[in-house]
Order: sequence, then C-alpha cells, then structure tokens
Amino acid sequence: MPAPTPTTAGAPLASAAVPPSATLPQRLASLDAYRGFVMFLMMAEVLRLCSVAERLKAAGTPSAIWDFLCNQQSHVAWVGCVLHDMIQPSFSFLVGVALPFSIAARLARGQSTGKMWWHAVWRSIILVLLGVFLRSTGSNQTNWTFEDTLSQIGLGYPILFALGFAKRRTQWIALAVLLIGYWAAFALYSPPPGFDFAKVGAPEEWLRTNGLTGFAAHWQLNGNFAWAADRVILNWFPRPTPWEFNGGGYSTLSFIPTLATMLLGLLAGEVLRGDCDPKARLKWLAIAGVIGLASGWLLGRLGICPVVKRIWTPSWVLFSGGWCFLLLAMFYAIIDVRGLKGWSFPLRVIGMNSIAAYCMAHLFDGFIGKNLRTNLGSDFFAFAGQAYEPFLHGAAVLLILWLILYWMFRQKVFLRI
Repeated sequence: MPAPTPTTAGAPLASAAVPPSATLPQRLASLDAYRGFVMFLMMAEVLRLCSVAERLKAAGTPSAIWDFLCNQQSHVAWVGCVLHDMIQPSFSFLVGVALPFSIAARLARGQSTGKMWWHAVWRSIILVLLGVFLRSTGSNQTNWTFEDTLSQIGLGYPILFALGFAKRRTQWIALAVLLIGYWAAFALYSPPPGFDFAKVGAPEEWLRTNGLTGFAAHWQLNGNFAWAADRVILNWFPRPTPWEFNGGGYSTLSFIPTLATMLLGLLAGEVLRGDCDPKARLKWLAIAGVIGLASGWLLGRLGICPVVKRIWTPSWVLFSGGWCFLLLAMFYAIIDVRGLKGWSFPLRVIGMNSIAAYCMAHLFDGFIGKNLRTNLGSDFFAFAGQAYEPFLHGAAVLLILWLILYWMFRQKVFLRI
C-alpha cells in the first residue's frame, strides 16, 4: 500500500515516490491531553466561578482566590490575555498540529490526493455550518455570523490543508504574508472623521477604560478594518435588521490570522513527526514558544500592533502561539517523553471526542442543569452555603458531561468531521 516516507522537520509531507512499507503514524497521547485540557476549560464555564465570587462579596466575605479564578474564566475586555482567552487559539493551533499526522495516516491507508481534498473541503463546510447552527439555537431564524471557533477554523481549513503539502520554506512565507498583510489592512484603515463609537458598542466610558490611542487606535473596538468588512459581508445574509456591530468586537475576517495560528500548529506538528530525537523536538517547541511570546508582547508594548484576542491581531497570533508552543511542549514532555500518561486519562477522554464535547457544552449543559434542579430540588447544591451553590451545581453538570464522553469512549463512539 503506498504511503509517504517519514517526514523531517523541514521536509514536505508527501512525495511522488513512496515506499509500500510505510505504516500508520503513532498517535501522540499528549495531543489528546492538551486538546482535552482546552475543551475542559470551555466545558468548565458551567462552574460559574464569577457567580461564587460575586456572592461572597455580597455576603461580606470577599475571596482573593475566587476573584482570581473568576478573572481567569472571563475574557479580557480588549487588550491582554487570561487563561480563558487561550481556549480558542489552542483549539485552532491543535488543528494544525494534527494535520501532518492526519495526512500521513490517510496516505498510509492508500487514499488519493483527490479524495483527501474532497474530505478537506467537506470538513470545512461542515465546520462553518455547525458553528452557524450552534449560534442559531434559540433564535427565530438562522444567525448568519462566522466569528466562533468552528466557523473560523472551517473558513481557513482548505488553505491550511494545501499548505500541509508545501515545503517548510513556503509555510514560513505564507505565515509572514498572513501576518504582515493583515496588519497592513488595519494600519491603512481609519473610521470616517467624527465617527461615533457609542453607536457601535464602544461608549465613552468603555473607551476611557479599554480604548486605544495613537497608532494602536487602528485596532479600536468596532472602528477597525474587520468591523468595516463585516458591515458589508454580514449584510449579504438575511436578518431581521441590518448588521451594525458585534458587541464583543468579534469579526469574520479573524479567520485569516486564525489560519496563521493553525499554520503555527502545522509547523509544530511537522517537528513532532520528524525524525529528530525527543529532546530536539522539545528544544524547538520551547524556543518557538519564547520567541512567540516575546515578539507578540514587544509589538504590543511598542504600540505597533496591540495584543487583542477578539480581533485576532497579528501580535496576538504570536503571543498566544508562544503559549501554545510551550503548553504543547509541557504535555509532550510529561506524557510522551517521560511516559507519565495515566494522570491524563480524564483529559484524553475529552480530547479524543473534542467535537462532541464542543457540541455538548453548547447544547446539553442547560438541559442537564435544569433537570438536576427539577429532580433534586433547588437547594440541593446549597449544602456548603448559598455562595457555593453555582459551583457545586456546575460541577455536577460537568461530571455528567464527562461521563457521557466516557461512555462514548468505552463504546468507541467518536464524532469525526
């Protein structure tokens, strides 16, 4: 059966001549664990840590620990980063990491390039539409916007797939073009004179606290290039009233720098699939992580490009990508290099069914939570005090979601796209 030769860190994924003895690539448990950790952070929103912090303050017993946990479970208003802001870039990054393994496995099974391309395009369409569907639940009509994780990945996936067959030099050039080109688009755009930010969700009070000044103001909330593009793009679709702005500043065109994040993952995935020893792989990931963090932070510090997750600025690609490299290195070192795998089993159960976990967190958590209160009583989870009721109730919901995923794992039921 034709299959590719093992790839090195700088070699293309496939060549015209492939030996018949190639085998399926080994699955890295660290990737499943990292993906499971990311999805756990998303699913853990049901713990409602901020509700506990607020109730403790209202009771006159504020807690610095709960305030810190609340902060880490909330997205920053505009510039900066907390743990919760790393969910989407990590998920996108891991799509890129997994791609070299996926291509190698499909080639080892004898799939043609045409069939793989058909799967890539089909996967792209399903991801975009699944994102639209999840955002439309509870609405009176389809909510045609494309800013969520699944839709963003889907919009850029065919290009990522094409780059998966390219040489390493071409991949680096593509990364540079994406980042510099997207930066230039924002740098060259300015809102009209006298533009009223209050009418697009950025009142004066918000601007005083979170607004940008000087050159960095080109990346202001709902007064930037991506916002202007969405006022055209999103009004191509049927909606009750014309689209004016997204309250959080999220935009469709963020799929372009999200593609850059996935490309960073692709580069990391090729290193993990390469024939260098594990220590060399870890060194590469660590150096890439430090460079990414430092360069992203410096661009923001100098006012060249602020680090804003909500519009996925190029500096955010580098900064968050740096964290992704380091987190991947940590999981890889502990699980696949040191062989300490057992502790990660709960995370791997989630990570091996990440699409199912994503959908369940959006569709089932409310249903499960309501029925727990209905059948156990509204005060059942208040045994440790009313302040902690949201956390304990959410922990029960989270446990049930994990048990469903565990049952699927035992039955070998994996939702794939």
